[in-house]
Amino acid sequence: MINKRIRTILKGTVLTGLIALSLVGCSNQENVKELQGAGATFPYPLYSKMFDHYHKEFGTRINYQSIGSGGGIRQLKNKTVDFGASDAFMKDKVLAKESNPILHIPICLGAVSVSYNLPGTSELKLTADVLADIFLGKISKWDDARIQSINPETKLPNLGIVSVHRSDGSGTTFIFTDYLAKVSSEWLNLVGRGKSVNWPDGLGGKGNAGVAGIVNQTPGAIGYIGHIYAEQNKMGVATIRNKSGEYISPSLASVSNAANTEIPADTRASITDTGAKYGYPISGFTWILSYKEQKFNKRTLEQAKETKQLLEWMIGDGQRFTEPLLYAPLSESVVKKAQDIIDSMTYSGKAL
Repeated sequence: MINKRIRTILKGTVLTGLIALSLVGCSNQENVKELQGAGATFPYPLYSKMFDHYHKEFGTRINYQSIGSGGGIRQLKNKTVDFGASDAFMKDKVLAKESNPILHIPICLGAVSVSYNLPGTSELKLTADVLADIFLGKISKWDDARIQSINPETKLPNLGIVSVHRSDGSGTTFIFTDYLAKVSSEWLNLVGRGKSVNWPDGLGGKGNAGVAGIVNQTPGAIGYIGHIYAEQNKMGVATIRNKSGEYISPSLASVSNAANTEIPADTRASITDTGAKYGYPISGFTWILSYKEQKFNKRTLEQAKETKQLLEWMIGDGQRFTEPLLYAPLSESVVKKAQDIIDSMTYSGKAL
């Protein structure tokens, strides 16, 4: 199972004085020691580790529901959590509808791996156009001449291709479809980019774990998942030809290289199809989403301060957990931008 080495952070209780209080994220009690979050599965292995250590260090429990980026955004907008999480930044027209601005705080960078199940095949190269046509359903056999020509030293099997995608709203899907929309005009016109799209072909799985499970159990399958899920399940991972013509595997270095570009002050940036020579082309940021004005739904000043402290720790000391879990840490320049965003948070209009 994917989460064998990842502890689930369980909802708990703390004592206030002599009275045991069962806490929820939007409680109006003082001395709150639990925050509620929900969203992306892509960074869940990292967040699980971070939140476990944060609880040990500061005593504050973080109850995080790994339900997908779409669910995280929805719960934040419904004000049922203290923060959301997404691998897809929210668009201007969506943000404009919010009276309370939603901030994007980058936490790390990660690769979306193209994983496959091909018995007897240990290496696989793919180009952008071939990858797009596989997920469009235009290439249906693994020994298709176009795939074989990219892999002349590998004897590919006469096996049907089963493409696997996310069935839930997903930032991982956004990163993957954002990439395909940039490299294939046909994909852009027929499918487009988004957390959820109308897939022209294939099977759907819930969460990164669901996609990984289907690929693992289905000979001939190919799917896209967060890189750590591929590593933990010892899955085959394709090398992808980038814009510079280099075949690149997902790694800490290649993901960091992909982000070697100017990032805007609000950090909402797409780094797919990077122009960096050795950058992995299906890379992206993942963000914690939080309201700028922290007084909402009867949240206390204590909760607001706890939220700010958590975010500062995640972009600071918490970065030490990124590389061991195969996520790329934030660069110094992006950390500064993230801190500026956190510093803009208010409670009753006053800076925290």
